[in-house]
Amino acid sequence: MQTFKPDTVSPIEMPRRRVLSALLGAALSLGLALGAATPSSAQAAEIRVVTSGGFSAAYDQLIPLYEQATGHKVVTARGASMGKAPDSIPSRFARGEQFDIVILADSGLEALVAQGKVQPGSRVDLARSMIGMSVRKGTPKPDISTVEALKQTLLNARSIAYSASASGTYLSNELFPRLGVAEQIKDKATKIYSERVGAVVLRGDAEIGFQQVSELLPFKELEFVGPLPDEVQQRVFFSAGVAAGAENPDAARHLIRFLAAPAAAPIVRSTGMEPAAAR
Repeated sequence: MQTFKPDTVSPIEMPRRRVLSALLGAALSLGLALGAATPSSAQAAEIRVVTSGGFSAAYDQLIPLYEQATGHKVVTARGASMGKAPDSIPSRFARGEQFDIVILADSGLEALVAQGKVQPGSRVDLARSMIGMSVRKGTPKPDISTVEALKQTLLNARSIAYSASASGTYLSNELFPRLGVAEQIKDKATKIYSERVGAVVLRGDAEIGFQQVSELLPFKELEFVGPLPDEVQQRVFFSAGVAAGAENPDAARHLIRFLAAPAAAPIVRSTGMEPAAAR
């Protein structure tokens, strides 16, 4: 397994042609499964995807490459992996929104399979994510390198923001109680719905913010402090599945294979995630 490195160099700083050539080649070769792999094909499909934030940074780079190589059009909706926010993925399915592919935290995907919303056996792991912390640039950079340091940082912080999705559920239900700080921080810790935690920290509404590393790194105006210590880290797989009501199930499986392909790994890794293909 390759070591996870949140600060891995961006594909823009890599031999760009080699990366793009490999990705386009992967998309074209996968097209054999559909018989509709080139932009000139009359059978180009529209693929509807709903994705949570954890995989979004990689997704947003990979989808244009896929569309360029195949001629298919990808229509994207977004929402949290769990929770009752109106735009969360469970809420979207509950009110009958239709998709071909769903991408979210593995536990959320399995829940949708159990509810009959996602086809059994269609799960494909795309990448593994970790939880990290960010602060505004120019402010003190708290220490979270050890469990005790993390505990003190939580106690000392004036305000804390954390996600209402998979990472935040782990923090509020498991980590904060495990550290013995749940009661002490309950009045200054805020669960963030329908918004990136980084945006909350950036505008000064929270001193420190916790979310998936891949969701914090895009905020270049913030200082990424680092991931949680290994002893208390939650490693979550973000996985894709074919929706039970998919209108284009073959096209859906085709796109999922592309997102999971080894050729996509450099882009996935650059966003702060460990590609499943690297395991």
